[in-house]
Amino acid sequence: MAEVRAHPQRPYGYRADATVPVFPDDRPILVFDGHCALCSGLVRFVIRHDRLRRIRFVPAQSKLGGALYRHYGLDPHALETNIVLMRGRAWFKLAGALRLAEELGRPWSWAALLRRLPHSWQDALYDGIARNRTCHRPDPIDADRFLG
Repeated sequence: MAEVRAHPQRPYGYRADATVPVFPDDRPILVFDGHCALCSGLVRFVIRHDRLRRIRFVPAQSKLGGALYRHYGLDPHALETNIVLMRGRAWFKLAGALRLAEELGRPWSWAALLRRLPHSWQDALYDGIARNRTCHRPDPIDADRFLG
């Protein structure tokens, strides 16, 4: 994936995109790979530590998740990054993860110090983790047992 941090479009640009279903965007949103064990673990972590219960979640495999991936020029089948939407802006890769950490407050917000790393290091760190995540993919012989 190309170096993407925050999408250059104006904030809330997805509201004008007819292919993106209307959704409540008044709080932070994490669009995540619902088939990924690491991503699902991140969701559980955020739920546990989001004391204000502000952050919402959208599986990338949902209609809304796929539409948001396409809106930002991402392949909804490759799922190389989560998307974090905050105040109408989209954040990707480590930049998105750090935005989430800030929302959780201390001590998690201290992770924002990683922004001091060069962007190439941030991307390498994120990409290294993303490459080694575990996603359940059914064997072809079992594919007919999975609906949707």
